[in-house]
Amino acid sequence: MSDPAPRAWQRMLSGRRLDLLDPAPRDIEIADIAHGLARVARWNGQTRGPHVFSVAQHSLLVEAVGRHIAPGCTDRDGLELLLHDAPEYVVGDIISPLKAAIGDAYRGVELRLLAAVRRRFGLAAPVPAIGRLVKRADRIAAHIEAVELAGFALDEAERYFGRAPDLPAGVLALAEPWPTAQAQARFLDRFHTLAEDSGAPTPDPE
Repeated sequence: MSDPAPRAWQRMLSGRRLDLLDPAPRDIEIADIAHGLARVARWNGQTRGPHVFSVAQHSLLVEAVGRHIAPGCTDRDGLELLLHDAPEYVVGDIISPLKAAIGDAYRGVELRLLAAVRRRFGLAAPVPAIGRLVKRADRIAAHIEAVELAGFALDEAERYFGRAPDLPAGVLALAEPWPTAQAQARFLDRFHTLAEDSGAPTPDPE
């Protein structure tokens, strides 16, 4: 008797089974994303403070940074910023040096998941200008986190992530780690606000 095929899906708390190799938009729910991202630690958990700095909170920081550096940012653009790391709710947050070592296998899974997330929430094909904004905001957020939370010296953070612009206190406050439940709730609230204002689909599919 042949061995059974290896399991390629994960059961979500919502009851969905998400195929990690061939993800279907109908199996993606924002509640699962918020729950997962609030429990995934940035920087492999090597950050200061009594709480981990979660990917959910990082996503909120990236959205706030993006809106600051691009004042004309729409709510649909805000969704792009907020959901840029959404696949990490099932694949985790792998630090850049390890991603480079793993190579294309991880990246392929990540890209397929992100494409399914985009379809689920009605995001059109990526626009280069928005892609550049997401990348820039992500690097600025990484710079802030590196210095404030992960023990990097300022010049070291600038070498790896570039210089960060002056940011208002309200944006910088998002780099103060929160308890898991708070990060989850605030991510979910922000998603629903952006989705409602932009007309993106929000009800979970049957």
